[in-house]
Amino acid sequence: MLTTAVLLAAAGCGPEPAPPDAVPTLPAQAVTQLVSDLRHNDLAAYARHAVPPELHRRLETAWAQGRTVWPLTELPLDDRFPSFIAALAEQDAERKLVATYRRQFAGADAELQSAAKTLGLFASQYVRSEPGYSDTERDHHAQLIEALSGWAQAAPLGDSRRAREAIPQLVSAARATGLAAPDAFAKTGMERSLRRLGPFVERLKQVLGDYGLNLDAALDSVDATLDVQTGDTAKVRIRYQVGGQPVDAYVLVERIDGRWYLSDVLRHARAEADAPAQAAPSDTMAQRLAALAKVQARAPAAVAKPVAAAPVAAPAAASAAPTTPAAPATAVEPAPDLGPRGANPPGPDQNERKPAQAAPKPGAAKPVEPRSGAAARPSAPAPATDTPKPR
Repeated sequence: MLTTAVLLAAAGCGPEPAPPDAVPTLPAQAVTQLVSDLRHNDLAAYARHAVPPELHRRLETAWAQGRTVWPLTELPLDDRFPSFIAALAEQDAERKLVATYRRQFAGADAELQSAAKTLGLFASQYVRSEPGYSDTERDHHAQLIEALSGWAQAAPLGDSRRAREAIPQLVSAARATGLAAPDAFAKTGMERSLRRLGPFVERLKQVLGDYGLNLDAALDSVDATLDVQTGDTAKVRIRYQVGGQPVDAYVLVERIDGRWYLSDVLRHARAEADAPAQAAPSDTMAQRLAALAKVQARAPAAVAKPVAAAPVAAPAAASAAPTTPAAPATAVEPAPDLGPRGANPPGPDQNERKPAQAAPKPGAAKPVEPRSGAAARPSAPAPATDTPKPR
């Protein structure tokens, strides 16, 4: 059907109208319909089925204005997805990516397993504390993250042979999307962009399958059953296997105009449709995970050296500090900050960085040393001695 649509468009004809979608009349059907769309890599159908028509039109407008890439925003690292496609489609990307892999990741199985474990813990903590998630989302995502982290810790991510086979496939699929240019997602529009991304998602699934993660098998294993229903709201239990780990969670659904939708997906979609243009960047999960990944990618020795040197550096800094009194001292951290900001290890006390005071000139008055016990108290201004001016 997609091939026919492409041929019609090339011939100058408009695309055939999409066949009428089946309307989920039961709460569990809202889940199974979206799962079926993902199973068939039909992201455009997922977008149509996930929200009511009026909200879908608003999302198309927001996408065209560059304000969102929903439903890709339902993915982790969604704000990196367009740049991910652009990097894969870049000229000579295959050679560059293979060289980067060989230099940083080839054979580094232990380091990659440690990074997968750390990222899994960090992502799970983020989801549990992020106020934008509902309780059911927190529980579901935490289970899914734990399962994917377990798979990544056992996957052969340091296998050079697999990487040499995977990178060309992803490069070719990314170039085929035609979405590598700046603002390509917005210019292409939501419907066409999602259709172009379908084959890329299919190829990505195949690559992950070579590393032991069969996402289609996970989608095929989804079992959705009604747990409780009260009028136009319901709770659906979903059970499936991913990466060899069971996931048992619940999702909330609601009925609008006779059709059932996932409540959390609706809430996220409405927020994306109302997102302001050129919103200021926030400290998103993608930014935090990307920063932590950079730290984990460093050689272990490069990270360990400052930590080992810190206990020695602290006494040295204390002995070298000036004897002039100061405000309450700030403790010197014994270890470098490895947070997402990627900061360098903290230096010695700020007083050490101040330039030494020049020696007083001959004949100049010497500075008065403060008395004991007055070091932390700022000196009071001297009383005025000038004669008051007449009114």
